Amino acid sequence: MACTSCSTSDGGAPKGCKNNGTCGTDSCNKLTVFDWLSNMTLPGGQAPFDCVEVRFKNGRKEFYRNSEKLTLSIGDIVATEASPGHDVGIVTLTGELVKVQMKKKAVNHEGEVAKIYRKASQKDIDIWSTAREREEPMKVRAREMAIALKLQMKISDIEFQGDGSKATFYYTAEDRVDFRQLIRDFASAFSTRVEMKQVGFRQEAARLGGIGSCGRELCCSTWLTDFRSVNTSAARYQQLSLNPQKLAGQCGKLKCCLNYELDTYMDALKDIPDMETKLSTEKGDAICQKIDIFKGLMWFAYIGNFAQWHILKVAQVKEIMAQNKEKIKVTALEDFAVEIEKPAVEKTFQNAMGQDSLTRFDQPKKSNNNKKPNRNRRPEIVGKEKNVNVAPKVIQKITPNLKPNKPEQVKLKPNNPNQNKANSNNPNQNKANQNNPNQTRPTQPKPKTNGPKIRNEKKDSNK
Repeated sequence: MACTSCSTSDGGAPKGCKNNGTCGTDSCNKLTVFDWLSNMTLPGGQAPFDCVEVRFKNGRKEFYRNSEKLTLSIGDIVATEASPGHDVGIVTLTGELVKVQMKKKAVNHEGEVAKIYRKASQKDIDIWSTAREREEPMKVRAREMAIALKLQMKISDIEFQGDGSKATFYYTAEDRVDFRQLIRDFASAFSTRVEMKQVGFRQEAARLGGIGSCGRELCCSTWLTDFRSVNTSAARYQQLSLNPQKLAGQCGKLKCCLNYELDTYMDALKDIPDMETKLSTEKGDAICQKIDIFKGLMWFAYIGNFAQWHILKVAQVKEIMAQNKEKIKVTALEDFAVEIEKPAVEKTFQNAMGQDSLTRFDQPKKSNNNKKPNRNRRPEIVGKEKNVNVAPKVIQKITPNLKPNKPEQVKLKPNNPNQNKANSNNPNQNKANQNNPNQTRPTQPKPKTNGPKIRNEKKDSNK
């Protein structure tokens, strides 16, 4: 059967699994099983196995009996028995391989098994799709109601039954939670039957899915169903740093993959001395600091000089240990140390990805020259150079505040004889005048600004 969820090329062949639509295993779903018996025919006179495997939301699978003798294949949507009403799911496995799966899950195929009613009609599919669309907004509302009641629980997922008559709320909690009032609030708010089901943190991660630190999809949401306990000793045997942030998965527990290669490491460590190995030499006792299982090397350091390590091969360590058992001390570890050859050419790394600078989007710092000065404060003149620099700024800041007719009056003042007489009679009025006899010290002439001239004009008008 063709994969309908993979994108297809121009010729109709799917681009994802490269099986050209002939995989027959519905491989795009979670927890898939490869049906390697799909192309095999049964012996003559043997009836096919009457149970099928049906998948529901987020990898939940159940076994049902095909009592109606329906012709089912992988990918068919069926209506199954539920209490109350019926549920809707997708067939993921048929034939003799279902018997193997039931044996693995400890389900007795000869006992009482729920049955399949029929293939789902278009009306059943529409009701099922409508119920699925209600799940996400209901989850948000349910979390708000749980927080309002101050319950120490987390609602992780909601699954509606195929006919929309019942909703199952999956939650996680550290301790036991009294949610009787919460169920009443759910029933009145959502107008449906409510069932609460507690799951573990690993089961929650398996239902929701995600991407692990390795860059691949979580094992628990794709193929792993047997959740075994993981200890920190597994990390010690594999020479991993005991960093909780690196050893923990998305569920908050230790990663299940720590157990994958543990047996191989245990077999390799049988031929390597322990980390607590102590070597006696004439120079002093040395303690093991590090072990490289792949290269078969061990690092030792003298007691009192842990900054300098000596590299020994496993065979050399065993030789020294054998001599120490006979109460013979070697001269020093330097005689047995292995020198690691450094590469003749140092590795240089270049920017092959064409990445730009990481600070290319940072805004440059603004200079303080744009800072607006206080307009009510007159500029202070300290030296000759400062007089030249301050004058243009004062003109630029004060000129916009003047009335348009004032600058014209200031320019015409030198031609006014009365004004010149007033200025000559008042020695304190114009300090920048070089002909003033009262001026005792030579000063640099002040830049002519509009501000002082306006003040002088006001004084003349008062006279």
